[in-house]
Amino acid sequence: MKTGEIVKEIEKLGLAEKLILVEDIWDAIARENSAVPLPEWQKNELDKRQADYNSDRLMLHDWQSVHEELREKFK
Repeated sequence: MKTGEIVKEIEKLGLAEKLILVEDIWDAIARENSAVPLPEWQKNELDKRQADYNSDRLMLHDWQSVHEELREKFK
């Protein structure tokens, strides 16, 4: 089935059915995630960020304070 045909079929679904479909798609992606290759540069960056996190070299902010700051900034 072509992408356009799939989109037309999706448009026929109700909201609850679309949400279930999205969940099913995410589950399928999660199952296949290990098959997605991770480029070496990306692995290195993730390792660096993990090391920074583990050594407390990062200044972390909770989501609520970030959200409040952004709301104030963009009023």
